[in-house]
Amino acid sequence: MFRTIVAFVLGALVAGAAWGTWNSSAATGPAQIRITNQQVDLTRVDVGPRGRSPGDMEIVHQLLYNRRITSRSIGHAEFLCSYTVGINRTCQGTFFLPKGKLFVGGILRFRQLYQLAVLGGTGLFDNARGTLTVTRISSRPPRDIVLFRLVG
Repeated sequence: MFRTIVAFVLGALVAGAAWGTWNSSAATGPAQIRITNQQVDLTRVDVGPRGRSPGDMEIVHQLLYNRRITSRSIGHAEFLCSYTVGINRTCQGTFFLPKGKLFVGGILRFRQLYQLAVLGGTGLFDNARGTLTVTRISSRPPRDIVLFRLVG
């Protein structure tokens, strides 16, 4: 009888551990999110020689919109970019959306059209992966189409 209980408990522990491992994969299924943004602040930090040089930074704050649903902002985004070589910069960003956050990162050369990797997320976007494509639609004020293609 004791052996049966021990075997049952051990089996339950192994099954629970297997379930936890299996369940830890991406919670976000294939999906597309299409929204727009509007830049509200851009701060440049010149840390090296005067003018653009490796190590200089840009801090960008944007408001996010889904005009098909509401004219009010649905969230915001924050980016921190560090210049590397020439106009190339390494960027990390967080998109704060109503049901969670999406984290992105990669190399950005031109703000008019760029693509970054989706590195993860929280909430509805728990452990998301995919790409972010941004296309400039207006210069004054800077506004973009933001397209997330999530694969998991």
